Amino acid sequence: MKVTFYQPTHPVLKEYIEGYYFVEKDDSHQPIRYLTFPDNYFIVSACQDVSIAQSKGRVEIMRSPSENMVIDFVSRCSVPTEIFYQQSVNEVTVYFKPLGIYHFFDADKNQDLQQEIHIADFKDIMNGILKESDRKTQIEILENYWLSKFRKKDMILAYAILDDFENELSIEEIAVKNKITRQYVNKISQRYLAKPASEFKKIQRFRNVLISNKKTRNLTELSYENLFYDQSHLIKDFKELTRISPGKFFDHVDTEKNNIWLFI
Repeated sequence: MKVTFYQPTHPVLKEYIEGYYFVEKDDSHQPIRYLTFPDNYFIVSACQDVSIAQSKGRVEIMRSPSENMVIDFVSRCSVPTEIFYQQSVNEVTVYFKPLGIYHFFDADKNQDLQQEIHIADFKDIMNGILKESDRKTQIEILENYWLSKFRKKDMILAYAILDDFENELSIEEIAVKNKITRQYVNKISQRYLAKPASEFKKIQRFRNVLISNKKTRNLTELSYENLFYDQSHLIKDFKELTRISPGKFFDHVDTEKNNIWLFI
């Protein structure tokens, strides 16, 4: 099963979409199993002619005898998740940057996005893309679709808090800076980012370590560069978010890739 990750070509899409990948069905019947790790993206997938079984920390995809189009939306990925393909399938998956997805749907909070995605014309467009054999044409249709859906929204406070998260301000500092309560910081985080502020910041630190690791493999340096209390704090969070130690993780996962997966 071949997987190729792309970043948007259009500058507007680059601002709100991290990227997307295609999975191509082939003649191989070899099952594929991998772990994917917590992130702060909102993820929308369209999968052709499949049935899907989901439980906490596990998704199993199998070919369906009947034609269909399954749409999956993930707004909160806080634990390592095992993805198991019984066979190769046709799939397109889009990663939206935090808050980015709201500029493409009418929903004004994360709880409403699930319904919005399923009532939109998304399913028909994705079905057409997956039936198209030329990759360049697939990309053109996909990006033109998102551009047609784009409506820039006024989300000043949500973006201010997101910026504060990414600048590693404490929740107390964020509340004071924006003249709101700590409780309201969490309310905004839950409403727009689908998770408590502390969880968002924890996952953000973890993802920053993956980026920093491209420059250094020293755990002590990684700890202090990314505002962990110490190396033990980094190791504790890593084991919680990946199930394995940082050393083993970096030995087996290619952090240079956009899709950071551990094949098992």
